Parts: sequence; structure tokens; C-alpha cells
Amino acid sequence: MTVHTTIDSPLGELLLVGERSATAPGGTALTSLSVPGQKGGAVVQDGWREDAGAFSEIVSQLRAYFDGARTRFHIECVEGGTDFQRRVWKALETIPYGTTVSYGDIARQIGAPRTAVRSVGTAIGRNPLLVVRPCHRVIGASGALTGYAGGLERKERLLVHEGALRAA
Repeated sequence: MTVHTTIDSPLGELLLVGERSATAPGGTALTSLSVPGQKGGAVVQDGWREDAGAFSEIVSQLRAYFDGARTRFHIECVEGGTDFQRRVWKALETIPYGTTVSYGDIARQIGAPRTAVRSVGTAIGRNPLLVVRPCHRVIGASGALTGYAGGLERKERLLVHEGALRAA
């Protein structure tokens, strides 16, 4: 059964979508974490059930992250995407809090050729788990903030929050 809830955050409202799971902490495996207006973000569907309680553990971890008390998430997520996307997304999870890497760094990490940088960027853009799977930590080779489905302003806020970027 698909469940959802929304919470307020420093990035604005977050929509959490999950599947009930007997093995997940709190009983819910996260399938999507998105913001309003996000390119490719989730939209509540008919048949989904509003259930804030199903996300209590996930919400607790998100609040601790935004309060500066957590640097990693331990959340069961439902795997989706293609094999290539899953490889890219797995690489995102290895980027340490407070650091950034380039799209080329991710391509190298997964063993993709340099010519695959655009494909890596596309896979990152389809990451359904903003914040939790830290795609905001990937920047352009020049150091420029590029491409973030949740909007570059939110990407900048997350990087400032983590100390990877100074506030403008």
C-alpha cells in the first residue's frame, strides 16, 4: 500500500511517499522525497493513503539532519530505476556530508567512460530521494552549481547547511 505525508522543512514543504514494509524501521520504505514544483517529483495519486505516522522514523531523521545533528540517513528505500541509474544513485550515497564531487567524478567511480557524464547527470536528475540520497553534493567540474531537480536555490541552501559552501 502506498502512503504519503508532507512535512515542513527549511527547503519548504517535503512530500514523502512510501510503501508499507514489515522490515523497514517504522514500517515504511521510502519511495520518493520531493518538493513542490520539482522536475519529475511525485504527485499524490488516487488510492494513496495519508499516514503521517508511517513516516515517524524518516521524519525524525530528516529533522535531525536539518537541525545539524545527523550527517547520514539510515532509511530503507524502495529501489527503482534502471541498472545504470541505481549504480549512479549508489555512488551518490558515498559522498561524505559537507563535501562535493563533480559529475565526472561520479562517472569515474561507477566505471563509466568520460563521455557518459551527461548520462550521469540525467540519472542524478531522476533521483527520487532528494536530501536522503545526496544529489545536491554533485556540482559542475568548474565548481559551479548546476542541475538540481529541486531548484538551484535549494541545492545552495543544502550545501551551505552542510558547510560545503559559504552563504552568499
